[in-house]
Parts: sequence; structure tokens; C-alpha cells
Amino acid sequence: MICVRSLLLMTLLLLATAGAGRAEEAGSVKLADGLRPLLQCVTGECKAFTFTAEIEAPIDGKPQKIDVLLRLHGNGDYHLAATHADYSFLLNRTAETTTFALPHHQVAYLGSGETHTKDHLAASEILTRMLTADTSVSTYFPLWMLGADNLLSVLSAQLKPKYIAAENAWNFDDQVTLGFNPGGSGVVAVGDVRVEFGVSSEEPNAPEWTVPDGFEVVEIEREELERHLSRGMRRTLEILAPSERLKSPREKPAVIENGELRWMNGQRVVLLSGTPEEVGVAHARLLRREAMKTIDSVLYAFGTVNTIRTGRWFKDDLSDAYARLSPHIPDDHKRETAAMAETLGIDIELAQALNVFPELFHCSGFAVFDSATADGTLYHGRVLDYMTTIGLQDGATTFVVAIDGKQPFVNVGYAGFIGSVTGMNAAGISLGEMGGRGEGEWDGVPMATLMRRALEECTSLQEVMTLWETSPRTCEYYYVFADGKTNKAVGVAATPEAIEFVHPGQAHERLGPGIKDAVVLSAGSRLETLRSRVKERHGRIDEETAIWLMSRPVAMESNLHNALFVPAKGIVFVANASHKAPAAKRPYVRLDLNELLESMQPESTPATEEVR
Repeated sequence: MICVRSLLLMTLLLLATAGAGRAEEAGSVKLADGLRPLLQCVTGECKAFTFTAEIEAPIDGKPQKIDVLLRLHGNGDYHLAATHADYSFLLNRTAETTTFALPHHQVAYLGSGETHTKDHLAASEILTRMLTADTSVSTYFPLWMLGADNLLSVLSAQLKPKYIAAENAWNFDDQVTLGFNPGGSGVVAVGDVRVEFGVSSEEPNAPEWTVPDGFEVVEIEREELERHLSRGMRRTLEILAPSERLKSPREKPAVIENGELRWMNGQRVVLLSGTPEEVGVAHARLLRREAMKTIDSVLYAFGTVNTIRTGRWFKDDLSDAYARLSPHIPDDHKRETAAMAETLGIDIELAQALNVFPELFHCSGFAVFDSATADGTLYHGRVLDYMTTIGLQDGATTFVVAIDGKQPFVNVGYAGFIGSVTGMNAAGISLGEMGGRGEGEWDGVPMATLMRRALEECTSLQEVMTLWETSPRTCEYYYVFADGKTNKAVGVAATPEAIEFVHPGQAHERLGPGIKDAVVLSAGSRLETLRSRVKERHGRIDEETAIWLMSRPVAMESNLHNALFVPAKGIVFVANASHKAPAAKRPYVRLDLNELLESMQPESTPATEEVR
């Protein structure tokens, strides 16, 4: 029901803001008559109704169909079903139980009893709970609280569609077409998306829904089940329709004990120092809101989608992975995570499991130097193509971390996540990873933990290589390691069973003929493009050219962040994705690790109140 009501709301708001031209008076009357049944469902005036929809939309470049059914009963019980050729789900809620069933996998998650948190799925006032200030849909919330007739009066003053009498339909800005049939049905088309819908305001007369025979029933705490689904949908609305507050966050710096938040040319930079516990606390205090967005994106939004895709409860997958990975995680990393979790007010086990998230899912990288560059400088580029669709960019943060007794480093990462996938330390070592296959091979050091250990512990390229050779590894990963002090770099292919180092100029069956003084890693057409660019500019590559090497199509549309390291100088250029553009199309910010470390105050003035 959450999905359907939100879809109806967003469709109506699109119609209200898209129009141009003048509607015929008769057409406006018909439009009002057609909109009224939908509006009555959205505003809650219909205590009982049935809504059906057949959605045709391009998914992964192919036209696909999704069928939706929503039945709301007068007592507040409801049944929501969505069916696609490859996946499906049923959400059935009564006063006593909530059932989340996955027909393709023949499994049903069942929760019983009361719910005590605000994150529940009761039909009453559900929109109030779903809409936050971080979704643009909430801007219009006062309108649909007016009731259907008053809302129609407001909309009639704004709607300026062109009525097409021959089709009995309305066109808005040549982008949206809406038509109605007798009895509360109709069609809306937005670009390549077409929705045929029907609405009935009568009490549904369907029999009480029960779990079909043959389904495995998995009992789960109802509070956890509803929290998972409600927070997932709330976060999804923020990602699909972000408000200005989310797209352009207020750039408010903050200084607290052991930490500082700076805004540098529109990017969030956080400086942390002290013991692991002090760093964890400062991380949480400075980035509380952003860390919770990361949690909601990973655990609840993506977690719900992944549960539908696999039939397995996502949190259980995370917990299982952590149980096997935990023995290989350093104690000081666990202490830092625990301190962060306690400060955020979340379960420590949840934070620990969340920090091994990259292990469950499986980008491009290069290093060029000596004869390949204009002045011999080593440039190490890293392209992270990874899940912009779940809103991780809202927590994008570049960290400068100085743990007592360890190498300081810069980590291009995300609020709430202490591991590293892209980083450089003060000794001139830079690292970037690229995911491969092997999900489930978790009896080793988590990739992001191994990356961070290298940043904290290693001062030479050989030390990094030895760390990877001597550590139990997980899954299949590829890396580029570089050392600015010696102008050396190496590519790495690592699995739990074997490790292979690809040296500059070395030919490789997967990577092609060697390129002098260069290490180039990617896959498919992106590898071909990256190789051709490096060869085209060989001997003339400078900072500007190195950044161009990472531009589209080497970077994918899912490009979450890009980083260009100049490790000999302690410089990194960082670009983060927005809600509209991949990182490769966003501006880069130049950060000087040495200057940032020098500017870190050993004893910052404690904040008088909690940050934000």
C-alpha cells in the first residue's frame, strides 16, 4: 500500500506541475470526475477500496510488466501484491499479524503481536510516517490533507492540460497523458512507462488471505519486520524524490573533541584523531544524520530489494557473513565500530554487520608513471561503480583519520562505514579495489578491513603486497596498489586460494598486452576504452588528463565516486555522485593530506551541545 499510495501521489503532483496550455471547460470537468476516486483513496477519505494496476516499463533496457493489487478494508487490514515475471511479493497486514510473502521463493515471513516503535505499517496515517523532510513529496503533504474536493479545487487552478477529445484524454507538456474510463479505471503514460489502473471504493469482498500450502513460514519479530519494510520504503521515497535539503545539504562546519567537520567546495570532509573509541564517538557525533541514511539505504532499502530477489532475510545474510568474518577483524576496528554504534544509539551487532556489507556484493583502476606521464609523476586513478541507486551518495564523506600509533590516512568513504575501498596514507601508499565473484567465501579478512589495515600499517609497496599474501582473503577482488615514494605500482588479482601480481608493462590474458609504465584494470568495453585512452595520451598524462581517463564511459552510470591520487605529493582529487549525475560528471575537489593533517588541532574545543 505504501508503494501504491506514493505512486498515486507522485503522479498527481506531476500532473499539477507539468502543464501548459488551456483546457476546455468540459475537459476540466471530466478530469475532475476522473481524478476524484484516486484523490479520495490518497487522502484517506475512502476507508475501504481496491486498487489495481498493470505497469509496463523498460527495466534493464527491456519492456517489462508488473501487476499490482491493493485491497484496503474498513477495519484497517490491507493486502498488497506486486508480481513480475522474475520476482514477486505479498504484504498482508491485520491487527494481529504482518506477513511478507515471496511467491517465487515460496517463503513467507510472519510477524505476530504488537508493534511499539514509530516504524510500523498500520494503515492509519501511514503517509505521515513515510514522508520526511528529505523527500520532495512531503512538500505537498498539506494539500492532500485538504480532502478530495478541496484538493480538486486547488488542482483545478493549477492544471492546464490539453484535452484531446478524440482520445478522451489529457496531455500535459507533451510528456504525460492521462485518460479515464467509466467505472473508475484509466491509463497514465509518462515517457516509456504506461500504467493501466482501476479503483473501486467498495469494501473488498475477497476472502481472508492465508499463507499458501507449500510455503516455508519463517517467524520473525513483527517489530523488526515492519521496521525493515517501513524504513526501506521511507528511504526509497527520499532517493526517488529527494528534497532540496537532501540534494543541497546545509554546509555547516563543526568542531568537537577528536573530530572536525569541514565543507570544502561542496564536499564533506571529516578529520578524526585519537584512540579507536574516541574516533568512533567523534564519527557518530559529526555524521549522525548521514550515518543513519547509510544504514537505511543498505539495511532497509537495498535489504528489502535483496530479500525479494533472493528469498533470504537480508539481515540474516549480513549476520551470517559477520560471524565468519569477525575472527579476522582487528580488535581496535571492533572497538571503533562499537563506540560509533553506541553514540548513534543503534545495536552494536547491527553496526558490525553493516560494516562488512561490501563482502556480499560484487569498477576500474589504473596507475601511470615515469615515461607514461608528462613529468614522470605517478597518478593513481580509482573509479567506484557501485549502487548510486540506493542513495549512498547522501553519506559521501572523505575522512582524514589519525589513530594513535598508526599511519594517518585519507579514506574516500561513507558515513557509518569505517572500512576503506579507496584510500591513501601519509607514507605515500594509495589503494583502490574492484569487486569480482565469490559471494559467500567469507572465511578471511574482509576486503575493506584489509584495505584499512594497509593504510594504517604499511609504508612501502612491498609491505602491502606481503600483507595480502599472508592474510586469509575473501571472495574475488582486484586491486591497484601504488607507492609515490618509489614511483611503483602493481595490479592484483586475489581470491581465497591464490594471489597474482600484475606488474607494469606485463601482458595478461584478461587485461591484454602490457603498456609501458602503466597498470590498467577494468573489464569489457570499459577496459578497451581505458587502455586506448592511456595509449593515446602516453607520455603526456598530467592531472587533468588523468581525470579525463576516468570519464564516461570508463565510469558507468552507477559511478559512485572517483579518486585521483598523486601519492608522492599527498594529493587526492575526489568526485562524488549526486542524485542526478554520476561522479565522473561531477566536479572534483583537491585535498592535500599533509596540509589537512597539519591543520588538525590536538585538542579541539569540545562542543557545548550535540552536533545537529
